Amino acid sequence: MSTKTESRFGTPELLFGLSVAVLVIVVAVPMLLIFFNAFWVDGHFNVTDVVKVLRHPETYMALWNSLVLSVGVTITGTIVGTFFAWLVTRTDLPFKKTMKLLFLVPFMLPAFIGALAWKMLLSPRAGYINRFFMDVLGFDNPIFDIYTYAGIILVETMYLFPFVFIQVSGALERMDPTLEESARISGADLFTITRKITIPLVLPSILSGALLIMLYSMAHFGTVAVLGIETGIYNIPTLIYEKIHQSAGSFASIRTATVLATVLVITAAIILWLQNRVLSKGRYQIIAGKSFRPAELKLRGLRVPLFIFCLAYIGFTIVLPTATIFMVGGLKTYGLPFVSENLTFANYNHILFEWDLTRDAIWNSISLGLSSALITMFAGVIISYVIVKMKVRGKGILEFLGMLPFSVPGSVIALGVILAWSGKFGINIYNTVWIILLAYIARYMAFSLKANSAALEQVHDSLVEAARASGATMGQALRDIVVPLVRPGMIAAFFLIFLPALRELTVSVLLYGPTTRTIGVAIYTLNEDGETVYSAALAGIALIIIVLGELLIKRLVTSKNNS
Repeated sequence: MSTKTESRFGTPELLFGLSVAVLVIVVAVPMLLIFFNAFWVDGHFNVTDVVKVLRHPETYMALWNSLVLSVGVTITGTIVGTFFAWLVTRTDLPFKKTMKLLFLVPFMLPAFIGALAWKMLLSPRAGYINRFFMDVLGFDNPIFDIYTYAGIILVETMYLFPFVFIQVSGALERMDPTLEESARISGADLFTITRKITIPLVLPSILSGALLIMLYSMAHFGTVAVLGIETGIYNIPTLIYEKIHQSAGSFASIRTATVLATVLVITAAIILWLQNRVLSKGRYQIIAGKSFRPAELKLRGLRVPLFIFCLAYIGFTIVLPTATIFMVGGLKTYGLPFVSENLTFANYNHILFEWDLTRDAIWNSISLGLSSALITMFAGVIISYVIVKMKVRGKGILEFLGMLPFSVPGSVIALGVILAWSGKFGINIYNTVWIILLAYIARYMAFSLKANSAALEQVHDSLVEAARASGATMGQALRDIVVPLVRPGMIAAFFLIFLPALRELTVSVLLYGPTTRTIGVAIYTLNEDGETVYSAALAGIALIIIVLGELLIKRLVTSKNNS
Protein backbone atom coordinates (compact mmCIF):
# COMPACT_ATOMS: atom_id res chain seq x y z
CA MET A 1 0.00 0.00 0.00
CA SER A 2 2.77 2.42 0.93
CA THR A 3 4.58 1.60 -2.31
CA LYS A 4 1.57 2.64 -4.34
CA THR A 5 1.26 5.86 -2.38
CA GLU A 6 4.93 6.71 -2.93
CA SER A 7 4.68 5.96 -6.64
CA ARG A 8 1.59 8.15 -6.99
CA PHE A 9 2.72 10.99 -4.73
CA GLY A 10 6.50 11.02 -5.00
CA THR A 11 9.01 13.75 -5.77
CA PRO A 12 7.79 14.32 -9.35
CA GLU A 13 4.25 15.00 -8.15
CA LEU A 14 5.53 17.22 -5.34
CA LEU A 15 7.63 19.33 -7.73
CA PHE A 16 4.75 19.47 -10.19
CA GLY A 17 2.35 20.64 -7.49
CA LEU A 18 4.81 23.26 -6.28
CA SER A 19 5.35 24.50 -9.84
CA VAL A 20 1.62 24.77 -10.47
CA ALA A 21 1.11 26.65 -7.19
CA VAL A 22 3.83 29.20 -8.02
CA LEU A 23 2.52 29.90 -11.52
CA VAL A 24 -1.12 30.02 -10.45
CA ILE A 25 -0.33 32.60 -7.75
CA VAL A 26 1.96 34.86 -9.79
CA VAL A 27 0.49 34.41 -13.29
CA ALA A 28 -2.89 32.67 -13.63
CA VAL A 29 -4.88 34.48 -10.92
CA PRO A 30 -3.84 38.03 -11.97
CA MET A 31 -4.48 37.30 -15.66
CA LEU A 32 -7.92 35.74 -15.04
CA LEU A 33 -8.99 38.64 -12.83
CA ILE A 34 -8.36 41.10 -15.66
CA PHE A 35 -10.84 39.31 -17.92
CA PHE A 36 -13.27 38.75 -15.05
CA ASN A 37 -13.34 42.43 -14.07
CA ALA A 38 -13.64 43.51 -17.70
CA PHE A 39 -16.72 41.40 -18.47
CA TRP A 40 -18.40 40.74 -15.09
CA VAL A 41 -20.19 43.41 -13.04
CA ASP A 42 -22.03 42.56 -9.81
CA GLY A 43 -21.82 38.88 -10.67
CA HIS A 44 -23.36 39.27 -14.15
CA PHE A 45 -21.81 39.06 -17.60
CA ASN A 46 -21.85 42.59 -19.04
CA VAL A 47 -20.77 43.45 -22.56
CA THR A 48 -22.65 46.73 -22.77
CA ASP A 49 -20.20 48.55 -20.49
CA VAL A 50 -17.27 47.10 -22.42
CA VAL A 51 -18.66 48.49 -25.68
CA LYS A 52 -19.31 51.82 -23.96
CA VAL A 53 -15.67 52.04 -22.84
CA LEU A 54 -14.39 51.11 -26.28
CA ARG A 55 -16.63 53.70 -27.96
CA HIS A 56 -15.50 56.52 -25.68
CA PRO A 57 -13.58 59.15 -27.71
CA GLU A 58 -10.39 59.00 -25.60
CA THR A 59 -10.36 55.18 -25.74
CA TYR A 60 -10.84 55.28 -29.49
CA MET A 61 -8.02 57.80 -29.86
CA ALA A 62 -5.68 55.71 -27.67
CA LEU A 63 -6.44 52.63 -29.78
CA TRP A 64 -5.90 54.62 -32.96
CA ASN A 65 -2.63 56.12 -31.64
CA SER A 66 -1.37 52.67 -30.63
CA LEU A 67 -2.08 51.38 -34.13
CA VAL A 68 -0.53 54.36 -35.91
CA LEU A 69 2.60 54.36 -33.76
CA SER A 70 3.13 50.58 -33.87
CA VAL A 71 2.64 50.40 -37.65
CA GLY A 72 4.95 53.37 -38.19
CA VAL A 73 7.67 51.94 -35.93
CA THR A 74 7.28 48.50 -37.52
CA ILE A 75 7.77 49.86 -41.04
CA THR A 76 10.75 52.08 -40.22
CA GLY A 77 12.34 49.56 -37.84
CA THR A 78 12.03 46.77 -40.40
CA ILE A 79 13.64 48.88 -43.13
CA VAL A 80 16.50 50.01 -40.89
CA GLY A 81 17.09 46.56 -39.38
CA THR A 82 17.02 44.74 -42.74
CA PHE A 83 19.36 47.25 -44.39
CA PHE A 84 21.99 47.13 -41.65
CA ALA A 85 21.71 43.32 -41.40
CA TRP A 86 22.39 43.00 -45.12
CA LEU A 87 25.25 45.49 -44.88
CA VAL A 88 27.14 43.69 -42.07
CA THR A 89 26.57 40.14 -43.39
CA ARG A 90 26.68 40.28 -47.19
CA THR A 91 29.06 43.11 -48.09
CA ASP A 92 32.73 43.96 -47.57
CA LEU A 93 31.93 46.81 -45.18
CA PRO A 94 34.99 47.62 -43.01
CA PHE A 95 35.00 46.44 -39.36
CA LYS A 96 31.82 44.39 -39.81
CA LYS A 97 32.09 42.53 -36.50
CA THR A 98 32.46 45.78 -34.58
CA MET A 99 29.56 47.32 -36.51
CA LYS A 100 27.37 44.33 -35.70
CA LEU A 101 28.07 44.70 -31.97
CA LEU A 102 27.41 48.44 -32.09
CA PHE A 103 24.04 47.91 -33.79
CA LEU A 104 23.05 45.69 -30.84
CA VAL A 105 23.83 48.37 -28.23
CA PRO A 106 20.26 49.78 -28.28
CA PHE A 107 19.16 46.50 -26.64
CA MET A 108 21.18 47.53 -23.58
CA LEU A 109 19.70 51.01 -23.31
CA PRO A 110 16.22 51.77 -21.92
CA ALA A 111 14.07 53.42 -24.59
CA PHE A 112 12.50 55.87 -22.14
CA ILE A 113 15.95 57.24 -21.23
CA GLY A 114 16.60 57.70 -24.94
CA ALA A 115 13.27 59.53 -25.21
CA LEU A 116 14.34 61.75 -22.31
CA ALA A 117 17.58 62.59 -24.13
CA TRP A 118 15.80 63.44 -27.38
CA LYS A 119 13.36 65.60 -25.46
CA MET A 120 16.38 67.60 -24.23
CA LEU A 121 17.76 67.82 -27.77
CA LEU A 122 14.66 68.44 -29.91
CA SER A 123 11.91 69.95 -27.78
CA PRO A 124 10.65 72.99 -29.73
CA ARG A 125 11.50 75.68 -27.16
CA ALA A 126 14.40 74.35 -25.08
CA GLY A 127 15.96 71.56 -27.14
CA TYR A 128 19.69 72.10 -27.61
CA ILE A 129 19.70 71.21 -31.32
CA ASN A 130 16.70 73.44 -32.06
CA ARG A 131 18.22 76.28 -30.05
CA PHE A 132 21.51 75.92 -31.94
CA PHE A 133 19.76 76.27 -35.28
CA MET A 134 17.65 79.22 -34.09
CA ASP A 135 20.17 81.12 -31.94
CA VAL A 136 23.38 80.44 -33.90
CA LEU A 137 22.27 79.75 -37.48
CA GLY A 138 19.37 82.20 -37.50
CA PHE A 139 16.46 79.82 -38.15
CA ASP A 140 13.06 81.34 -37.34
CA ASN A 141 11.45 78.08 -36.20
CA PRO A 142 12.59 74.78 -34.65
CA ILE A 143 13.90 72.31 -37.22
CA PHE A 144 12.02 69.40 -35.61
CA ASP A 145 9.33 68.95 -32.97
CA ILE A 146 9.94 65.75 -30.98
CA TYR A 147 6.46 65.91 -29.38
CA THR A 148 4.77 64.44 -32.46
CA TYR A 149 3.87 61.08 -33.95
CA ALA A 150 6.97 61.32 -36.14
CA GLY A 151 9.16 62.06 -33.11
CA ILE A 152 7.85 59.09 -31.13
CA ILE A 153 8.22 56.78 -34.14
CA LEU A 154 11.78 58.03 -34.72
CA VAL A 155 12.86 57.37 -31.13
CA GLU A 156 11.18 53.96 -30.85
CA THR A 157 12.75 52.90 -34.16
CA MET A 158 16.21 53.61 -32.73
CA TYR A 159 15.67 51.11 -29.91
CA LEU A 160 13.48 48.45 -31.56
CA PHE A 161 15.13 47.91 -34.97
CA PRO A 162 17.56 45.29 -33.47
CA PHE A 163 14.63 42.81 -33.37
CA VAL A 164 14.72 42.69 -37.17
CA PHE A 165 18.50 43.16 -37.34
CA ILE A 166 19.18 40.03 -35.25
CA GLN A 167 16.65 37.84 -37.09
CA VAL A 168 17.69 38.90 -40.60
CA SER A 169 21.46 38.89 -40.03
CA GLY A 170 21.20 35.34 -38.65
CA ALA A 171 19.22 34.19 -41.70
CA LEU A 172 21.60 35.88 -44.15
CA GLU A 173 24.65 34.32 -42.51
CA ARG A 174 23.15 30.83 -42.83
CA MET A 175 21.82 31.24 -46.35
CA ASP A 176 23.05 29.04 -49.18
CA PRO A 177 24.60 31.49 -51.71
CA THR A 178 24.30 29.08 -54.66
CA LEU A 179 21.08 30.65 -55.99
CA GLU A 180 22.52 34.17 -55.82
CA GLU A 181 25.73 33.09 -57.53
CA SER A 182 23.80 31.31 -60.28
CA ALA A 183 21.70 34.41 -60.89
CA ARG A 184 24.83 36.57 -61.00
CA ILE A 185 26.45 34.22 -63.54
CA SER A 186 23.28 34.44 -65.62
CA GLY A 187 23.68 38.20 -65.83
CA ALA A 188 21.23 39.39 -63.18
CA ASP A 189 22.11 42.69 -61.53
CA LEU A 190 22.30 43.30 -57.77
CA PHE A 191 18.81 44.84 -57.55
CA THR A 192 17.21 41.89 -59.33
CA ILE A 193 19.07 39.31 -57.20
CA THR A 194 18.12 41.09 -54.00
CA ARG A 195 14.45 41.48 -55.03
CA LYS A 196 13.84 38.03 -56.46
CA ILE A 197 16.16 35.77 -54.44
CA THR A 198 17.65 37.24 -51.26
CA ILE A 199 14.55 38.96 -49.84
CA PRO A 200 12.15 36.04 -50.53
CA LEU A 201 14.57 33.64 -48.82
CA VAL A 202 14.85 35.73 -45.65
CA LEU A 203 11.28 37.06 -45.74
CA PRO A 204 10.10 34.83 -42.84
CA SER A 205 12.88 36.28 -40.65
CA ILE A 206 12.00 39.83 -41.71
CA LEU A 207 8.31 39.31 -40.93
CA SER A 208 9.07 37.59 -37.62
CA GLY A 209 11.25 40.49 -36.49
CA ALA A 210 8.69 43.02 -37.73
CA LEU A 211 5.92 41.39 -35.70
CA LEU A 212 8.14 41.50 -32.59
CA ILE A 213 8.65 45.23 -33.16
CA MET A 214 4.88 45.68 -33.46
CA LEU A 215 4.28 43.69 -30.27
CA TYR A 216 6.77 45.73 -28.24
CA SER A 217 5.68 49.05 -29.73
CA MET A 218 2.04 48.39 -28.84
CA ALA A 219 3.11 47.73 -25.23
CA HIS A 220 5.60 50.61 -24.87
CA PHE A 221 4.86 53.03 -22.06
CA GLY A 222 8.01 55.09 -21.49
CA THR A 223 8.61 56.67 -24.89
CA VAL A 224 4.98 57.73 -25.38
CA ALA A 225 4.76 58.92 -21.76
CA VAL A 226 7.84 61.14 -22.12
CA LEU A 227 7.12 62.49 -25.61
CA GLY A 228 3.38 62.12 -26.16
CA ILE A 229 1.38 62.96 -23.04
CA GLU A 230 2.48 66.61 -23.10
CA THR A 231 0.71 67.10 -26.46
CA GLY A 232 -2.19 64.74 -25.81
CA ILE A 233 -0.82 61.67 -27.62
CA TYR A 234 -1.86 58.65 -25.55
CA ASN A 235 -1.50 54.99 -26.45
CA ILE A 236 -3.22 52.18 -24.52
CA PRO A 237 -0.52 51.72 -21.79
CA THR A 238 -0.30 55.47 -21.07
CA LEU A 239 -4.10 55.77 -20.97
CA ILE A 240 -4.24 52.89 -18.46
CA TYR A 241 -1.68 54.75 -16.33
CA GLU A 242 -3.57 58.04 -16.52
CA LYS A 243 -6.93 56.44 -15.70
CA ILE A 244 -5.61 54.74 -12.56
CA HIS A 245 -3.51 57.61 -11.25
CA GLN A 246 -5.94 60.44 -11.94
CA SER A 247 -8.77 58.66 -10.13
CA ALA A 248 -6.66 57.27 -7.25
CA GLY A 249 -7.60 53.70 -8.19
CA SER A 250 -11.42 54.03 -8.29
CA PHE A 251 -13.51 51.04 -9.42
CA ALA A 252 -14.63 52.79 -12.61
CA SER A 253 -11.06 53.56 -13.63
CA ILE A 254 -9.91 50.03 -12.79
CA ARG A 255 -12.73 48.62 -14.91
CA THR A 256 -11.85 50.88 -17.84
CA ALA A 257 -8.21 49.82 -17.45
CA THR A 258 -9.16 46.12 -17.53
CA VAL A 259 -11.07 46.63 -20.79
CA LEU A 260 -8.03 48.38 -22.31
CA ALA A 261 -5.76 45.64 -20.96
CA THR A 262 -7.98 43.01 -22.56
CA VAL A 263 -7.57 44.77 -25.90
CA LEU A 264 -3.78 44.69 -25.43
CA VAL A 265 -3.84 40.97 -24.58
CA ILE A 266 -5.99 40.13 -27.61
CA THR A 267 -3.74 42.24 -29.86
CA ALA A 268 -0.61 40.54 -28.49
CA ALA A 269 -2.20 37.12 -29.02
CA ILE A 270 -3.03 37.95 -32.65
CA ILE A 271 0.51 39.20 -33.31
CA LEU A 272 2.07 36.08 -31.76
CA TRP A 273 -0.32 33.86 -33.74
CA LEU A 274 0.71 35.64 -36.94
CA GLN A 275 4.37 35.21 -36.04
CA ASN A 276 3.91 31.46 -35.52
CA ARG A 277 2.09 31.22 -38.86
CA VAL A 278 4.91 33.08 -40.59
CA LEU A 279 7.59 30.87 -39.04
CA SER A 280 5.72 27.62 -39.72
CA LYS A 281 4.85 28.44 -43.32
CA GLY A 282 8.08 30.20 -44.21
CA ARG A 283 10.74 27.58 -43.55
CA TYR A 284 12.50 27.95 -46.87
CA GLN A 285 15.57 25.84 -47.54
CA ILE A 286 18.15 28.48 -46.80
CA ILE A 287 20.43 25.96 -45.06
CA ALA A 288 21.51 22.97 -47.10
CA GLY A 289 23.13 20.81 -44.43
CA LYS A 290 26.71 22.03 -44.72
CA SER A 291 28.61 25.16 -43.85
CA PHE A 292 28.37 27.94 -46.41
CA ARG A 293 30.17 31.24 -46.58
CA PRO A 294 27.91 33.55 -48.59
CA ALA A 295 29.77 35.56 -51.19
CA GLU A 296 30.51 39.12 -50.15
CA LEU A 297 29.25 41.92 -52.35
CA LYS A 298 32.05 44.34 -53.24
CA LEU A 299 30.84 47.83 -52.41
CA ARG A 300 33.73 49.41 -54.33
CA GLY A 301 33.20 53.19 -54.33
CA LEU A 302 30.37 52.94 -51.82
CA ARG A 303 32.50 51.13 -49.21
CA VAL A 304 33.81 54.21 -47.42
CA PRO A 305 30.61 56.33 -47.74
CA LEU A 306 28.48 53.51 -46.32
CA PHE A 307 30.96 52.95 -43.49
CA ILE A 308 30.79 56.67 -42.68
CA PHE A 309 26.99 56.47 -42.85
CA CYS A 310 26.99 53.60 -40.31
CA LEU A 311 29.27 55.54 -37.98
CA ALA A 312 27.06 58.61 -38.35
CA TYR A 313 23.96 56.58 -37.53
CA ILE A 314 25.59 55.08 -34.43
CA GLY A 315 26.85 58.50 -33.38
CA PHE A 316 23.45 60.11 -33.89
CA THR A 317 21.31 57.40 -32.26
CA ILE A 318 23.60 56.10 -29.49
CA VAL A 319 26.52 58.42 -28.72
CA LEU A 320 24.66 61.76 -29.00
CA PRO A 321 21.69 60.94 -26.71
CA THR A 322 23.92 59.11 -24.20
CA ALA A 323 26.38 62.02 -24.03
CA THR A 324 23.45 64.42 -23.67
CA ILE A 325 22.14 62.53 -20.64
CA PHE A 326 25.48 62.72 -18.84
CA MET A 327 26.15 66.35 -19.76
CA VAL A 328 22.68 67.60 -18.79
CA GLY A 329 23.03 65.62 -15.56
CA GLY A 330 26.15 67.67 -14.82
CA LEU A 331 24.62 71.12 -15.45
CA LYS A 332 24.08 73.56 -12.60
CA THR A 333 20.75 74.54 -14.17
CA TYR A 334 18.96 73.06 -17.16
CA GLY A 335 19.27 75.19 -20.27
CA LEU A 336 22.76 76.53 -19.61
CA PRO A 337 25.38 76.05 -22.36
CA PHE A 338 27.72 73.06 -22.10
CA VAL A 339 30.81 74.97 -20.95
CA SER A 340 33.12 74.07 -18.08
CA GLU A 341 31.89 76.75 -15.68
CA ASN A 342 28.32 75.42 -15.95
CA LEU A 343 29.22 71.76 -15.31
CA THR A 344 29.55 70.09 -11.90
CA PHE A 345 29.56 66.66 -10.27
CA ALA A 346 27.41 67.98 -7.43
CA ASN A 347 24.20 66.60 -8.97
CA TYR A 348 25.58 63.07 -9.09
CA ASN A 349 26.90 63.37 -5.55
CA HIS A 350 23.52 64.67 -4.34
CA ILE A 351 21.64 61.81 -5.99
CA LEU A 352 23.96 59.07 -4.77
CA PHE A 353 24.71 60.22 -1.23
CA GLU A 354 22.39 62.99 -0.07
CA TRP A 355 18.86 62.79 -1.54
CA ASP A 356 16.70 60.12 0.12
CA LEU A 357 14.30 59.90 -2.83
CA THR A 358 16.96 58.88 -5.34
CA ARG A 359 19.01 56.80 -2.89
CA ASP A 360 15.89 54.84 -2.00
CA ALA A 361 15.03 54.42 -5.69
CA ILE A 362 18.48 53.01 -6.46
CA TRP A 363 18.30 50.70 -3.44
CA ASN A 364 14.76 49.59 -4.35
CA SER A 365 15.77 48.75 -7.91
CA ILE A 366 18.88 46.83 -6.87
CA SER A 367 17.11 44.91 -4.09
CA LEU A 368 14.07 44.16 -6.26
CA GLY A 369 16.32 43.12 -9.13
CA LEU A 370 18.39 40.80 -6.93
CA SER A 371 15.35 39.34 -5.15
CA SER A 372 13.29 38.76 -8.29
CA ALA A 373 16.31 37.32 -10.11
CA LEU A 374 17.14 34.87 -7.30
CA ILE A 375 13.54 33.75 -6.70
CA THR A 376 12.72 33.45 -10.38
CA MET A 377 16.01 31.67 -11.11
CA PHE A 378 15.34 28.93 -8.53
CA ALA A 379 11.63 28.68 -9.35
CA GLY A 380 12.57 28.45 -13.02
CA VAL A 381 14.94 25.55 -12.35
CA ILE A 382 12.19 23.58 -10.60
CA ILE A 383 9.54 24.32 -13.22
CA SER A 384 11.95 23.67 -16.10
CA TYR A 385 12.95 20.33 -14.57
CA VAL A 386 9.29 19.29 -14.44
CA ILE A 387 8.74 20.40 -18.05
CA VAL A 388 11.91 18.90 -19.52
CA LYS A 389 12.64 15.81 -17.46
CA MET A 390 9.55 14.54 -15.69
CA LYS A 391 6.73 12.46 -17.09
CA VAL A 392 3.70 13.89 -15.33
CA ARG A 393 0.33 14.73 -16.80
CA GLY A 394 -0.56 18.35 -17.36
CA LYS A 395 2.98 19.72 -17.48
CA GLY A 396 2.17 21.46 -20.76
CA ILE A 397 0.11 23.96 -18.79
CA LEU A 398 3.24 24.91 -16.82
CA GLU A 399 5.04 25.95 -19.97
CA PHE A 400 1.99 27.93 -21.14
CA LEU A 401 1.63 29.78 -17.82
CA GLY A 402 5.37 30.40 -17.53
CA MET A 403 5.65 31.88 -21.03
CA LEU A 404 2.35 33.82 -20.93
CA PRO A 405 3.70 36.99 -19.24
CA PHE A 406 6.46 37.22 -21.87
CA SER A 407 3.78 37.82 -24.52
CA VAL A 408 1.65 40.13 -22.35
CA PRO A 409 2.43 43.87 -22.00
CA GLY A 410 3.88 44.96 -18.67
CA SER A 411 0.94 47.27 -17.94
CA VAL A 412 -1.38 44.25 -18.13
CA ILE A 413 0.73 42.32 -15.60
CA ALA A 414 0.78 45.34 -13.27
CA LEU A 415 -2.99 45.73 -13.50
CA GLY A 416 -3.45 42.00 -12.83
CA VAL A 417 -1.44 42.04 -9.61
CA ILE A 418 -3.30 45.17 -8.46
CA LEU A 419 -6.60 43.29 -8.86
CA ALA A 420 -5.26 40.13 -7.19
CA TRP A 421 -3.33 41.50 -4.24
CA SER A 422 -5.10 44.65 -3.13
CA GLY A 423 -7.39 42.97 -0.61
CA LYS A 424 -9.50 40.71 -2.82
CA PHE A 425 -8.25 37.51 -1.13
CA GLY A 426 -7.64 39.08 2.27
CA ILE A 427 -4.09 40.08 1.29
CA ASN A 428 -3.41 43.75 0.61
CA ILE A 429 0.15 44.53 -0.46
CA TYR A 430 -0.68 47.48 -2.73
CA ASN A 431 1.79 50.39 -2.41
CA THR A 432 4.39 48.03 -0.92
CA VAL A 433 7.57 46.61 -2.41
CA TRP A 434 6.07 43.11 -2.31
CA ILE A 435 3.53 43.76 -5.06
CA ILE A 436 6.31 45.00 -7.36
CA LEU A 437 8.34 41.88 -6.53
CA LEU A 438 5.40 39.61 -7.46
CA ALA A 439 4.95 41.48 -10.73
CA TYR A 440 8.67 41.16 -11.56
CA ILE A 441 8.59 37.40 -10.87
CA ALA A 442 5.64 37.01 -13.24
CA ARG A 443 7.17 39.33 -15.83
CA TYR A 444 10.54 37.57 -16.05
CA MET A 445 9.61 33.94 -15.39
CA ALA A 446 9.84 33.19 -19.11
CA PHE A 447 13.51 34.29 -19.14
CA SER A 448 14.32 31.79 -16.41
CA LEU A 449 12.40 28.99 -18.11
CA LYS A 450 14.17 29.58 -21.42
CA ALA A 451 17.68 29.64 -19.93
CA ASN A 452 17.18 26.72 -17.53
CA SER A 453 15.29 24.54 -20.02
CA ALA A 454 18.12 24.92 -22.53
CA ALA A 455 20.64 23.86 -19.85
CA LEU A 456 18.52 20.90 -18.69
CA GLU A 457 18.15 19.61 -22.26
CA GLN A 458 21.90 18.95 -22.20
CA VAL A 459 21.78 16.86 -18.98
CA HIS A 460 21.33 13.21 -19.94
CA ASP A 461 18.74 11.24 -17.98
CA SER A 462 21.22 8.41 -17.42
CA LEU A 463 23.19 10.55 -14.93
CA VAL A 464 20.24 10.82 -12.55
CA GLU A 465 19.34 7.16 -13.13
CA ALA A 466 22.89 6.10 -12.24
CA ALA A 467 22.75 8.12 -9.03
CA ARG A 468 19.40 6.60 -8.07
CA ALA A 469 20.72 3.10 -8.82
CA SER A 470 23.64 3.82 -6.47
CA GLY A 471 21.24 4.54 -3.62
CA ALA A 472 20.87 8.32 -3.85
CA THR A 473 17.46 9.84 -3.22
CA MET A 474 15.83 12.02 -5.86
CA GLY A 475 16.68 15.11 -3.83
CA GLN A 476 20.34 14.09 -3.55
CA ALA A 477 20.53 13.41 -7.30
CA LEU A 478 19.10 16.83 -8.06
CA ARG A 479 21.41 18.59 -5.57
CA ASP A 480 24.65 16.77 -6.43
CA ILE A 481 24.27 16.15 -10.17
CA VAL A 482 21.61 18.24 -11.88
CA VAL A 483 22.14 21.62 -10.17
CA PRO A 484 25.95 21.71 -10.75
CA LEU A 485 25.45 20.84 -14.42
CA VAL A 486 22.79 23.51 -15.04
CA ARG A 487 24.57 26.22 -13.04
CA PRO A 488 25.61 28.14 -16.22
CA GLY A 489 21.94 28.27 -17.24
CA MET A 490 21.00 29.48 -13.77
CA ILE A 491 23.63 32.24 -13.91
CA ALA A 492 22.41 33.27 -17.35
CA ALA A 493 18.82 33.34 -16.07
CA PHE A 494 19.85 35.47 -13.09
CA PHE A 495 21.40 38.21 -15.23
CA LEU A 496 18.68 38.00 -17.89
CA ILE A 497 16.26 38.97 -15.11
CA PHE A 498 18.41 41.27 -12.97
CA LEU A 499 19.40 43.76 -15.70
CA PRO A 500 15.90 44.30 -17.21
CA ALA A 501 14.52 44.64 -13.67
CA LEU A 502 17.02 47.43 -12.97
CA ARG A 503 15.70 49.57 -15.82
CA GLU A 504 12.03 48.49 -15.68
CA LEU A 505 9.38 51.22 -15.89
CA THR A 506 6.14 49.94 -17.43
CA VAL A 507 5.26 47.61 -14.53
CA SER A 508 6.67 49.73 -11.70
CA VAL A 509 4.98 52.98 -12.70
CA LEU A 510 1.55 51.47 -11.99
CA LEU A 511 2.58 49.83 -8.70
CA TYR A 512 4.93 52.18 -6.86
CA GLY A 513 4.02 53.84 -3.58
CA PRO A 514 5.48 56.82 -1.72
CA THR A 515 8.52 54.82 -0.56
CA THR A 516 8.80 52.21 -3.33
CA ARG A 517 9.96 54.20 -6.33
CA THR A 518 12.41 52.35 -8.57
CA ILE A 519 15.13 53.95 -10.70
CA GLY A 520 12.89 54.00 -13.76
CA VAL A 521 9.97 55.52 -11.86
CA ALA A 522 12.21 58.10 -10.17
CA ILE A 523 13.67 59.19 -13.53
CA TYR A 524 10.19 59.48 -15.02
CA THR A 525 8.60 61.35 -12.07
CA LEU A 526 11.56 63.73 -11.70
CA ASN A 527 11.26 64.60 -15.37
CA GLU A 528 7.49 65.12 -15.00
CA ASP A 529 8.10 67.40 -12.00
CA GLY A 530 10.48 69.58 -14.03
CA GLU A 531 13.64 68.33 -12.27
CA THR A 532 15.33 67.74 -15.62
CA VAL A 533 18.92 67.96 -14.37
CA TYR A 534 18.37 65.46 -11.56
CA SER A 535 16.37 63.19 -13.86
CA ALA A 536 19.26 63.15 -16.34
CA ALA A 537 21.85 62.55 -13.61
CA LEU A 538 19.92 59.57 -12.26
CA ALA A 539 19.48 58.27 -15.83
CA GLY A 540 23.25 58.51 -16.30
CA ILE A 541 23.86 56.50 -13.13
CA ALA A 542 21.34 53.90 -14.34
CA LEU A 543 23.16 53.62 -17.68
CA ILE A 544 26.48 53.03 -15.90
CA ILE A 545 24.95 50.25 -13.77
CA ILE A 546 23.36 48.64 -16.85
CA VAL A 547 26.53 48.76 -18.97
CA LEU A 548 28.65 47.36 -16.12
CA GLY A 549 26.13 44.55 -15.71
CA GLU A 550 26.19 43.77 -19.44
CA LEU A 551 30.01 43.67 -19.43
CA LEU A 552 29.95 41.33 -16.42
CA ILE A 553 27.55 38.99 -18.25
CA LYS A 554 29.78 38.98 -21.32
CA ARG A 555 32.83 38.18 -19.21
CA LEU A 556 31.06 35.35 -17.38
CA VAL A 557 29.71 33.88 -20.61
CA THR A 558 33.12 34.12 -22.30
CA SER A 559 34.89 32.45 -19.36
CA LYS A 560 32.28 29.64 -19.32
CA ASN A 561 32.69 29.05 -23.06
CA ASN A 562 36.49 29.00 -22.76
CA SER A 563 36.38 26.52 -19.87
